[in-house]
Amino acid sequence: MIWIGFFVFLRVGAAMAVLPAFGEQVVPQRIRLCLGLAFTAIVAPLVAADLPGPQTGLPLALVTETVAGLVLGLALRFFIHALQTAGMMIAQATSLSQLFVGAGADPLPAIGNLLTVAGLALAVATGLHLRLIEYFIGSYEVFPPGRLPLPADLARWGVAGVGQSFALAFSLAAPFLIASFIYNLALGVINRAMPQLMVAFVGTPAIALGSMALLIIGAPLALTVWRRALDGFLSAPFVIP
Repeated sequence: MIWIGFFVFLRVGAAMAVLPAFGEQVVPQRIRLCLGLAFTAIVAPLVAADLPGPQTGLPLALVTETVAGLVLGLALRFFIHALQTAGMMIAQATSLSQLFVGAGADPLPAIGNLLTVAGLALAVATGLHLRLIEYFIGSYEVFPPGRLPLPADLARWGVAGVGQSFALAFSLAAPFLIASFIYNLALGVINRAMPQLMVAFVGTPAIALGSMALLIIGAPLALTVWRRALDGFLSAPFVIP
């Protein structure tokens, strides 16, 4: 039983290092360790029948299970990158990129930091921990214990994840990008019609105020779209579109 728990912990612990919410840098390492042990205690009895015995060897287990765990965690980390990328696109398009300094380990604009924290809170509040248990259990069918994943499959899965991440980021930021384009186009027309008007002094406060109003209206909708995308992935995480 000790071997089974250790075998499962290698995969769960590696994933816990990069998982959204549970693997954030602001979470203390002791908390991450306790969370990894808690997930291991739940997952291990449910997959014990599929695990090889101690004859597999410790070096092989360390390599295969750690790689599988990192792959599982990074697949979900793409969704956090989607929020961060969307936040940077929104901040650059709406002149809010330097309004505040990001509070996280990475220097994010305020909008990116806000979307990331709100998305993580929404995911955890709606049962992310329960979906992760299903995610870990299902991974043993796709990534058999004791065997390295095929590089070709990992490459296709990773490319699909990166593509989905950028597509999701653009879809979240699209309303702000469209509004910014229309606003700047109108501002250019006004500048040509009235060259004596200092449009920069009028336009910058207006775009900032309008962007904040649009953020208040659009952020809940964007987070809903993001949450549905995350749910869709967790419902069929190992299907390559």
